[in-house]
Amino acid sequence: MPSSEKSYGTKNVADKICRLPPDLLTETSQHILAYLQGQTSGVDSAEISHRFQRAGVSLHHEAVQSIIRFLLLTFWSAGKNNLSADDFVSKLEESCSKWSKTSLQVLQTLWSEHGAAVHAQQEAQSVLSIGQLVDVQWKLGMAVSSDTCRSLNSPYVSLLLKIAEPSGQIQQRAFEMTIPQFQNFHKQFKEMAVIMETV
Repeated sequence: MPSSEKSYGTKNVADKICRLPPDLLTETSQHILAYLQGQTSGVDSAEISHRFQRAGVSLHHEAVQSIIRFLLLTFWSAGKNNLSADDFVSKLEESCSKWSKTSLQVLQTLWSEHGAAVHAQQEAQSVLSIGQLVDVQWKLGMAVSSDTCRSLNSPYVSLLLKIAEPSGQIQQRAFEMTIPQFQNFHKQFKEMAVIMETV
């Protein structure tokens, strides 16, 4: 949640939000809350801008974007912290004194209706936020010697896994296994494949 009134941005966005008609604030917030609950794939800022224009609200696209970003961050943060509707309003009032009573009532009502679902969705995402395997590279090698043994002559398998993290970054994980370790690894993967075919 935006943290201090010193931020001109928070005051400015709060002022813009307070000038919205309650039904338009409700509609915009419901669009954002639907996304945070996993019901939609994103927040369509162009559609929200069109709704503003149809309602006779004259704001530049950048101003609409700042309202969307603020509400998205505010609802997301409240869900992450599992705030009650009263705590949610208190945090908004702490962040800026420019909030109108009407806007706070709209946001409090929406949060009391949707807050638990937003929190539940975030909990589910945190449990499921594991990387996705993108690529596997392997090579067979032979360790001929080491600093402690002149004649090692030991085969090994080197694996390089590329994993797409939930953040979108691709991480690489490399490791080596002895042949018996690799055979056990291979056996476990075959068992997983058989189980997956039955699902």
